[in-house]
Parts: sequence; structure tokens; C-alpha cells
Amino acid sequence: MENPRPEKVAIVDEVKERLSTSQAALLTEYRGIGVAAMQSLRRSLREAGGEYKIYKNTLVRFAARDLGIEIESMLTGPTAIAFVPNDGGGDPVTVAKALREFAKTNEHLVVKGGVLGDKVLTDADAKALADVAPREVLLAQLAGAMAAPMQQFAGLLQALPRNFAYGLKALIDKGGSSPSVGTDDRLANEAGSAQVGADNDAPTEKAASADKTETTEES
Repeated sequence: MENPRPEKVAIVDEVKERLSTSQAALLTEYRGIGVAAMQSLRRSLREAGGEYKIYKNTLVRFAARDLGIEIESMLTGPTAIAFVPNDGGGDPVTVAKALREFAKTNEHLVVKGGVLGDKVLTDADAKALADVAPREVLLAQLAGAMAAPMQQFAGLLQALPRNFAYGLKALIDKGGSSPSVGTDDRLANEAGSAQVGADNDAPTEKAASADKTETTEES
């Protein structure tokens, strides 16, 4: 710009600032949209976390050139930009969905493309953005995918004591009695048998000793 007026310089700086600090910027053509419909569009975009601004194409072109953003081909006809600020609480998908919903009842709104981060979007890209699940849904799906193995592991841990109890009961049922009771009975039986054997052997030893004594005395 040769000898630009201060107000134009201020607008170019504003556009540069918005493009630099926004998650996304979706360019639209609004020719034929009435005042009431425009107010409704602005309100729906604001609720989605976006800001809808109208600038002259020439000033947007200067701002984009300074930033090295190739969007000049989109700057034809009356252009309004739906910005998605980083600190606005919205996300590009939600704003793209709001634009699509409005376009369903107002054919005058045309999405021409835009910028997502440092990537330039075609009109098809910008429209496809509206088909992506919102960030909250994606985060919830990711959290669910990450939590699933943990839930399975927790279920396994909970099942271990229960399965151990079932296995112990099956072992007891198969043996007909408690393993500890069976062991005690076996030990008691073995001890009793040993004691009976000892008692039976004792008289024989005493008789042998008596016979030996009698033989010695006779001699």
C-alpha cells in the first residue's frame, strides 16, 4: 500500500493479529444475506465459540501476504471470515458445523475455504471439517479407548479371588472332604498303626529276655 491511511493500516494489523492467534479462519461469501439473517448467523457462530468479521478483500489480501498465507484466490466477492480464537472456548469443527447448519436454510452463505493452523483449506476441506466429531467427543472416545484395558485388568483382578474360591471348592468336592481334615486323619491313622506295632513287639522282647535269664541260671 502506498501512503496507506492509518485506519487501513490498523485494519490490516487487526486481520494479521486475528489470523495469527486463531485456531482457524473460515472464509465465506455472504452476498444476499439480509440483516436479520446475518444477526442470526453471528449469534450462532458466537455460541459456537467463533467470531464473524467482515473486511475488504484488499485489506485481507495485504494481511495474508505479510503472513505468507496463500488465500488470495478465495478473496473474491463480499467476504466475511469466521475466526476461531485460541482463547474463545470453541473449536474449528463446532464453528464449521454452525456454518453448515446456517447454509442449510440460507443458500446465500458460501464457504470458500480457510486456514487451519498453518494449513490452507480448500472449500471441500472446510466443508469436510464440519463432518468431524467435536473435540469433546474425540477426547471422550480417546479416554474410553485408553480406559478399556484398565477396566479389563480391574475386572481380572476382581475375578481372581472369586475364581480361586471356586477352584478350592471344586477341589474339596472332588476329595469328598476338606484337604486339612483328610490329612489329619491320615496322620492319625499312621500314628495309631505305629503305636499298635510297638505294643505288639514289646511282649516278644520281654519273653526273649526272660528265656535268656533262665538259661544263664541253669548253667
